[in-house]
Amino acid sequence: MKLRLCIVLAAILSLAACTTSRYQHAQDFTPAPITDIEALSEPKPKAEARSVMGNPARYTVFGKEYQVMASADDYQEEGIASWYGMKFHGHRTSNGEIYDVYKFTAAHKTLPLPSYVKVTHLGNNKSVVVRVNDRGPFHDGRIIDLSYAAAVKLGIHKQGTGQVRVEVIHPPKAETERWVQISALSNGNAARQLQQQLQQQLGAQWQVSVKAPDSNAATPLHRVRVGPVTEGEPLQRLLTQLQQLNISQPLLLGKHQL
Repeated sequence: MKLRLCIVLAAILSLAACTTSRYQHAQDFTPAPITDIEALSEPKPKAEARSVMGNPARYTVFGKEYQVMASADDYQEEGIASWYGMKFHGHRTSNGEIYDVYKFTAAHKTLPLPSYVKVTHLGNNKSVVVRVNDRGPFHDGRIIDLSYAAAVKLGIHKQGTGQVRVEVIHPPKAETERWVQISALSNGNAARQLQQQLQQQLGAQWQVSVKAPDSNAATPLHRVRVGPVTEGEPLQRLLTQLQQLNISQPLLLGKHQL
């Protein structure tokens, strides 16, 4: 009798395990319609560290092994996109974040998490920027699984799939600031006079300052500097102005050199 009871209990527990999962719904279904897709903001690519979760060198799903890219540089691919909905809404993605059908996100089998990609529907030329934070789709012939919002933006939410181009987007590099040293004078009054003169000549767009001598310096020097100035076009514009003032070889300094 005890043996039979154990067998019955084991069968019940096995059946329960087969009919439940980490998702609260057994089947996927369509979210509530989005009335104004243009009111939802697409993510702005930014530099992010790889997620602690979701980035193994290799992993296996349904007996097939996948290798996560070491770098997403120059990644571009064309193929079929699909989308996933309310079955997964509110549950964790592969990198541990919470999936929201109304945000512009996506799942990809091998891109580093997170990554930013531009997805273009080749049938209507509509495009959307999404942040990849999940793994999938694990269906033959599909290259990316979009959130419901992204599918609506591309116009594939009704038919379920669409032919797309996926292109990685590299976040803009952080702007680097520079300081331009004009002169280093032992006479403090002369340094302050040069500061006032330069400030008048350059105008209010640039800040001209005098750095006081270091207390331990063998030769005390008052350093006249302009900055901070963002590298790129602003820095080139300042250098051109200085050249017109016959200051042709200023010293460029980084923040660590101040």
